[in-house]
Amino acid sequence: MGRTYIVGVGMTKFEKPETRDWQYWDMAKEAGTAALADAGIPYERVEHVPVGYCFQPSTAGQRAAYELGLTGVPVYNVHNNCATASTALMMARQWVAGGIADCVLALGFEKMARGALGGGGSGGGGGADFSASPVARHYGIMAAGHGFEMSPPTAQIFGNAARERYGTTEAQLAAVAAKNHRHSSRNPNAQFQDVYTVEEILAARTVHRPLTKLQCSPTSDGAAAAVVVSERFVDEHGLGDRAVEIAGQAMTTDTEESFASGSCIDVVGRPMSRAAARQAYEASGLGIEDVDVIELHDCFSVNELLTYEALGMCEEGASGELVESGATTYGGRWVVNPSGGLISKGHPLGATGLAQAAELVWQLRGEAGARQVPGARVGLAHNIGLGGAAVVTLLRK
Repeated sequence: MGRTYIVGVGMTKFEKPETRDWQYWDMAKEAGTAALADAGIPYERVEHVPVGYCFQPSTAGQRAAYELGLTGVPVYNVHNNCATASTALMMARQWVAGGIADCVLALGFEKMARGALGGGGSGGGGGADFSASPVARHYGIMAAGHGFEMSPPTAQIFGNAARERYGTTEAQLAAVAAKNHRHSSRNPNAQFQDVYTVEEILAARTVHRPLTKLQCSPTSDGAAAAVVVSERFVDEHGLGDRAVEIAGQAMTTDTEESFASGSCIDVVGRPMSRAAARQAYEASGLGIEDVDVIELHDCFSVNELLTYEALGMCEEGASGELVESGATTYGGRWVVNPSGGLISKGHPLGATGLAQAAELVWQLRGEAGARQVPGARVGLAHNIGLGGAAVVTLLRK
């Protein structure tokens, strides 16, 4: 398997739905054009285009890619719930590493509706029938342990995971959100730039106890893209100064462990995140001790704490203390979600994983402006989709 590199990234500003008058193909064109310009190559050099989205119609990937050019290259429509964009990136890496192509454009976008998400396939709100949903098993575990309330289903399952975190305080959960909102104030691409104290976050409207609105990722519109190329392509086009290596990457899905305990903590993905991290570390020869900057899937504040443990940043049950200690912000051991994360940057499902990659590429190149992590050399991206996929990617300058 050959080495693979990201040589161009781009993204739109993430927006609240209906804020901007655009269609999904407009946002895809904006992000894709930016990534190609960043790499300094024309669309005609692209050999394959995996395109991720969750809520647009069949063959929306083709409709979006047509805005970049009509070259006849294969376009693949990718859907893997919230891990959709990182799945598109992984497909691009596999094709390049396997010698199938030298240049692939991974693209992800989403145009979403206002309001809380349904239950991962049913489209319903609280009290919906999940019997035919792809996450019926997940919600069945939750209902058996916690019942089913009228709050948004995704907030319920993650909120109930937080309720199972004995010893984790509500202030520690709020500290995650306070950090990420603070980080996003430096990010012009973020949906929100407001800064909140822990007290203000705790006082916000409750979505599903103990999670308040400011601890939940919003619905968002936006797109992101990355140009993935071979080592030969880097050399032939003089792109060494732009190139960031994909040093290791792994995807896992649910196993027996996800459901055996009957715990929402396992149902929402900690076991598969832990397995993906272990595989990515083995593939790259790197460990969490080598990582400087992390973009992880904080769809709800509790998931950031669960992911600290899955990535090996701390022992199980110690993540609340870790965030309170300042170890995951500027001046600490790692900077986690310098972009603002899903909570504050926004979460257009089909774009999130590629937006994480874009942020890390900018960080590793030293191009992140006011949110630059000093001396960043290794970055880690973590992206999950309920029901289930977890993708962990290690990037190295």
